[in-house]
Formats: sequence, structure tokens, C-alpha cells
Amino acid sequence: MPYPESFIAPMREELTRLGVQELRTSGEVDAVVRQKSATVMVVVNSMCGCAAGKARPGVALALRHPVKPDVVATVFAGADIEATERVRSYCAAHRPSSPSIAILRDGQLLYMLERHQIENQTAETIARILTEAFDRFCAPPAQRAQA
Repeated sequence: MPYPESFIAPMREELTRLGVQELRTSGEVDAVVRQKSATVMVVVNSMCGCAAGKARPGVALALRHPVKPDVVATVFAGADIEATERVRSYCAAHRPSSPSIAILRDGQLLYMLERHQIENQTAETIARILTEAFDRFCAPPAQRAQA
């Protein structure tokens, strides 16, 4: 049974107020992730403490970086069940975890930051890890070649 929306709404808003696009169905996930030539970051949000204190604040800090994904989206584990499962299908080489953060292009997984890599870090460290991934995978092709 999904979490009550009234309970998780503030946790959703931590990302949506930054302009992060919510994906609530598998069709919405497919439409975003399969965009041609677009780099997409999908945050699998959750209500756990490491999402609240590390992942969401780390994403917020990382999105200040000049290089970032073309599209930033989110699903909420435990609420957007269908959408979360679809995101996880694109990341099938990794065990399901939440929170987690994936970077994809043309429906292919380029980078994955899993819960076990998030839970023992600070928000600032998560932001640094993500901005390094942005520089590597989201920069224009000429800049990626130099990195």
C-alpha cells in the first residue's frame, strides 16, 4: 500500500520546488528517460533519513553546478510504485535501493549512486560526487572529451 500523499508531500516538494519533474507512471518515466540525446538524472526519493539529510540536500547543492543534466526527474519509492519499478528496470544491473540517483542517456544507464554510497556521506559530499558525474556525463561532447 502506498504512503499517504499528505505524509510525503513535503518530501516531494523538497525536489519539485527546485524544478525537478515528478514522474508518477511508467509511461511518464519512459517518455523522459528515452528522450534522444538528452542526459536525464532520476532521483528515487524516499522518506528515510538519508534521503532527508543527505540525498535531497545533496541534489539541491549539485543543481547549482553550471554543468547539469538536461532533465532532472524524480519518483517516490513507496508512493509512485509503478514509476519507481520502471526506473529500476533501467538500472537492472544494480539492486533496487532508495534513495538512489541515476544518470541516463537514450534509455541507457551511465551512472548510478546507490543508497549504500549515500547513507554514510554528507550532503556536501553527495553534491561533489554528483557534480563530478555531471562533468563526466552531462557536459557537451567537446568538454567531456577534455575531462
